[in-house]
Amino acid sequence: MSDVRQQPPATQGNRAPQQRGHKPPPGDRWSGWVLFASMMLILLGCFQGIAGLVALFDKGYYLVGSNGLVVHVDYTTWGWVHLIVGVVALVSGFGLFTGAMWARALGVIVAGLSAIVNFAFIAAFPVWALTIIAIDLLAIYGIAAHGKEVAPRS
Repeated sequence: MSDVRQQPPATQGNRAPQQRGHKPPPGDRWSGWVLFASMMLILLGCFQGIAGLVALFDKGYYLVGSNGLVVHVDYTTWGWVHLIVGVVALVSGFGLFTGAMWARALGVIVAGLSAIVNFAFIAAFPVWALTIIAIDLLAIYGIAAHGKEVAPRS
């Protein structure tokens, strides 16, 4: 008789990683989108902060004609709005690295608010506003569609 032991069928717990044709678990496949969204929110926060500081320190930089902005506020208020949105986006972006649910919710909310704020800002600086809106949409997609992929596992 030979001393050959039968191996138990491979299960999730005792399966060795395969060298060829190894497919990552489903959660790993899309987690890159969430990390991308995290970086986009951090970048968005920096851009919003720059726009806010420019509006605060250089009152004439964003001047537009009489048909100007969709909303009529003074540039000091506008600068503070951009600065606050930027800080909240930074906090949310760094929070997304941990996979926290509050950061996912806050990220979608702040990116949506940023898109609305920049939509109203198109008349003052169209290329900048459209670029920020595109970043907002990418961040919202990454968080909303794939945010659960990096959620902490218990």
